Amino acid sequence: MTWSILARDPRSGELGVAIATRFFAVGAICPRVEGGVGALSTQALVNAMLGIRGMERLRAAEAAQVVLDALIAADAGRASRQFHILGADGAVAQHTGSGCVPWCGAVRAEGVSVAGNMLAGPRVVQDTLHAFLGAPELPLALRLIHAMEAGEAAGGDARGKQAAALMIASRDPYTDLDLRVDDHPDPLAELRRLHAVAQERYVGFRRHLAGADHPGIFDREVLNAIIAAEARR
Repeated sequence: MTWSILARDPRSGELGVAIATRFFAVGAICPRVEGGVGALSTQALVNAMLGIRGMERLRAAEAAQVVLDALIAADAGRASRQFHILGADGAVAQHTGSGCVPWCGAVRAEGVSVAGNMLAGPRVVQDTLHAFLGAPELPLALRLIHAMEAGEAAGGDARGKQAAALMIASRDPYTDLDLRVDDHPDPLAELRRLHAVAQERYVGFRRHLAGADHPGIFDREVLNAIIAAEARR
């Protein structure tokens, strides 16, 4: 099941992941991202511990390929796993086990990785990558949604549609944006709608919350005034 894209914005340093599938609540178990650390997705016959342990090792400054090699070697179910990692430096590591359901595979470019299994065909990952590379003018979140929409147009998950998720992180241990569509007839369209709703207030509110190196803005009147001013702009 599933295809996903991991990407780094070289201008802002933002890291992001977008994912879609014919499977309930994919955002709960497959993707992970942390500012300044990395992004990853564990899929196919999912081993969620790969994501947890992968982020731990990325936080310890291990290289993406070193992390993937070590975790896959220790996983008895490795033939049924698909796992890809994007380091904070843009380095990519990918694994598609021999037991993954076809079509399955992965493509990459500098600072971006696309991987999928149980897909309509190789064009799903190819078109996802090409669409991402072809839209450098878009903010990272919209660029990831745009890329996934191209993969969906190429056939997407061979079984159909159900769930999608989008996660963006920059400098903090928690995400700047974390959107999930758990069960919907057109999950990527719903993901795009939620992204638009997030711009109304959430994105401005999140921007001024406490982070790893600052206390944030905690005067409600000041915070509300800033968000209102940003919305007018």
